[in-house]
Amino acid sequence: MTADSAPTHTAPTGLAAPAAANVMVADGDDGGSGRGPSLAALVVAVISVVLGVRALRAAGRGAGNARGGAVAGVVVALAGVVLGAVALASADGGVGSGSGRGGSVVAMVVALAGVVLGAPALARSRRVVA
Repeated sequence: MTADSAPTHTAPTGLAAPAAANVMVADGDDGGSGRGPSLAALVVAVISVVLGVRALRAAGRGAGNARGGAVAGVVVALAGVVLGAVALASADGGVGSGSGRGGSVVAMVVALAGVVLGAPALARSRRVVA
């Protein structure tokens, strides 16, 4: 071996190198840093759906504070849409790369379902108030 040639590392014959020794590590990429904001948006969106369903049931019965629940459901749903949009805007990879793009899209769809459930409850609660 000369001074100009790069050293080569070979395993001794008869012994195999562990598979983990051949794994390359990407520089500066932790492979999934965008999941947190999209999961937070999804949690907010699911809460909005729960609030919307509860407000819709309360408005249908004419019992409870349906108006407050409906307003809370719609506001939380809009917050979920905004959080999902921010997470989507900050995602730098494609769907399936771990950047949170797919999760933020799902969060926005679920939050829109929260709006769809909360808006009729708000309209019903306005009619029921005497």
